[in-house]
Parts: sequence; structure tokens; C-alpha cells
Amino acid sequence: MTTIDFRLIRQLWLFLAVAEEKHFGRAAQRLNMSQPPLTEQIKVLEQSLKLTLFDRSRRGTQLSAAGTAILPAVRQFADQVERLERVIREVAAGQTGVLQVGAITSAMLETVPSMLSTLKRDYPHLTVFIREIDSVEAVSALEAGELDVAFVRLDREVGRGISSMPIAEDRLAVALPKEHPLAEIPRVRLGSLADESLIMSSRKVSPAYFDFLTAICRSHGFTPRVLHEVRSVMSQIGYVGCGQGVALVPSSMRKLASQNVVIRPLKERVMVVTAALAWNSARHHPMVDAVISWAKSARARTTGATARCDG
Repeated sequence: MTTIDFRLIRQLWLFLAVAEEKHFGRAAQRLNMSQPPLTEQIKVLEQSLKLTLFDRSRRGTQLSAAGTAILPAVRQFADQVERLERVIREVAAGQTGVLQVGAITSAMLETVPSMLSTLKRDYPHLTVFIREIDSVEAVSALEAGELDVAFVRLDREVGRGISSMPIAEDRLAVALPKEHPLAEIPRVRLGSLADESLIMSSRKVSPAYFDFLTAICRSHGFTPRVLHEVRSVMSQIGYVGCGQGVALVPSSMRKLASQNVVIRPLKERVMVVTAALAWNSARHHPMVDAVISWAKSARARTTGATARCDG
């Protein structure tokens, strides 16, 4: 078992203070300690790492090339330590739990706020941390325990102990520049996009979604001409607004479209999963059970509303 080197952790914290202050005296004052012990600890750190971290001269203290190289990683480490300390304080103060949530951009806009509202009502002391992710990141983050739940596009089981549940579906539509000839048509036939340049959500970001849309196009007689692959639905709409092509997007995105973008439903009824809940079934977390319960209720409401509309 690897032993945590708490002395190294403290020394890196001291290094960060000196790097930011560019002055041992000011750094010592900020750290509420005297300067000689600080200087000694930095020397010990340099010897341990076999690196010179600072160039010292009469003009002051400057980061060396090695110090500059490790600074971003040390800053990230310090942020993670602060985050850990905050969680520990909140739990010690009587919080009922901490939930780590990952979500794609569209889910952060539409699905996650509803979930948060319910959880905050039922668990007022719950601490929730939200992190924006791509769908493809979800599985590894859930496996590693970096996330407790993820709201992503997954329209099939992924295995490896990761469970998923579709929450929201929407009818597929096409986003068009306002001046595009097809923008005048109330419902656009999918086959009419055969010669258009398409802006698609990147396959690297969401492989299942990309493959689904590609398969839908091929089933209607054409292979999509993909001009740009982007990271989010909002990026698709942005590219359409810049005249870079057209995009297949969920119908609900019309409320987020800019004035120079028109979103028309497809003539064919094609439903897409816009958000699915994913979690690691091998890791028990009581708040995950609460999120699953919320998701089942949300799914039931969505299904009921869709049935009423179809009726």
C-alpha cells in the first residue's frame, strides 16, 4: 500500500504561495509563518525533486523553467485539496451527503435543474457538485468514482457495471440558417438534406448518438456529408448561425436558437434520447438511489406527456 507523503503535500502548498507572491517574505506573511522555515522547506522540496524551482537574485524571486513547468499541475492539485477540505467541513457540519454529478451541456440546461430542485427540497443539506462532461467521459469517471451520476446521451447499455436509464426523448428537427430555402417549409423531409453540409455532434464526444444519426440518414437513402464535428448541440446551432451548414438537433432546441437560425421538425417522426441517467451499480450511494427514483418519475411524466400529445 502506498503511503501518502503529507510533507510533500505541505511543501507543494508552500511552493505555490511563493510562486504566486514572487517573494519569500510576502509568501511567509500570507502563510502566517516566518521566512527562514519557508526558505528551508523550499530547499528541501527542490532537493527531493532534484529540480531548481526558483531563480533568486537581488531583483527578486522568479520561477525557474522547471518551476514554471510544474506550476499548472500544482495549482490543479491545490484546487482539489481545497475542494476536499470543503466537502469534509460540510459533512462534519451535519450535511446529509455529497453528490458528484457530470452532465452534458444540454442536460445542464434542461434536465439537471429539475433534478436539483427535487433533491434540494427533499434533502436540504445535500451538497451537489456539477461538472460539465462529454458523453464519452461518463463511463470511466463513474468507474473511477469521480462521478456518482451522469446525465449524458446513452441510448444503449454500456456494460462494465454501468447502468443507464433514458429520461428525456425529443423529436428530431433540423436547424437551418434563416435565409435557407428549407426554412420556409413547416416540416422538412429528411431526404432533402442529402446534398447539405451537416454539422454533427462529434463521434468522439458521443459515439452512440453520432452512429444513430448517421444510420437514420442512411436509412433514408443518403450518407450524411459531415462538414464539422462539434462538442455540443449549442455549438451546432452556433455553426448554423455562421452559415456553415445545417444540423440535426432535438426540437426543444428551438427555444435556444439565435434569431438567424430556424428550427423545423422533420416530416418523419424520429425520436432521440436527449438525456439518460448513468450510474455505477457496483458503488452504493444513498443519494444515487434518490436520483434514480427522481429519474423514474421524470421518465413516467415524459412518457405520459408524449402519449397525450400522440393521442
